[in-house]
Amino acid sequence: MRNDIIEYLQSEVKRRCESESNFFGMGCYYHICAVVENAVFLAEKYGANVEVVTIAAWLHDIASVTDYSLYDEHHIHGARMAEEILGGFGYDKTDLVKRCILNHRGSKPTEKRSIEEICVADADAVSHFDSVPSLFYLAYVKRKLDIAEGIEFVRGKLERSFNKLSEQSKALYSDKYDKVMKVIR
Repeated sequence: MRNDIIEYLQSEVKRRCESESNFFGMGCYYHICAVVENAVFLAEKYGANVEVVTIAAWLHDIASVTDYSLYDEHHIHGARMAEEILGGFGYDKTDLVKRCILNHRGSKPTEKRSIEEICVADADAVSHFDSVPSLFYLAYVKRKLDIAEGIEFVRGKLERSFNKLSEQSKALYSDKYDKVMKVIR
């Protein structure tokens, strides 16, 4: 395990999330931490490369927290940024990390060719079940929605996230999804 890379990424992502220019605020850091935790869990469960999945999970939203203007194509910019960052470490699995980042977005469906790509995409979707307060922050503070609109925004985000999961992960996380949805109903 390349702990040097992982420790650097954790620190660097946190620094970027703490920046006043980060549109999403610290909620995005908690989202990324949840993605890492879920990605590692799925990698161990599905037999994927844990190191690749961990690194890709730390980097999957790097473009969004660095510059909000990159958000619409953050998967593309994030893959490019990952190549730059990992190049400094001489990392030999950068191409697979980049594919995980390119294919993590459920709103931009792509064919996932590796189990690592599935782990990161599913972890990104399921992380929303772990960071409901961050979704409400986004709804009420950043988007300035009223109470009913905010609840609908969060409910819709959670429903879309669950529907983006692979069938294997839907079965694994259906109980968690049901419990979270029951809380916000």
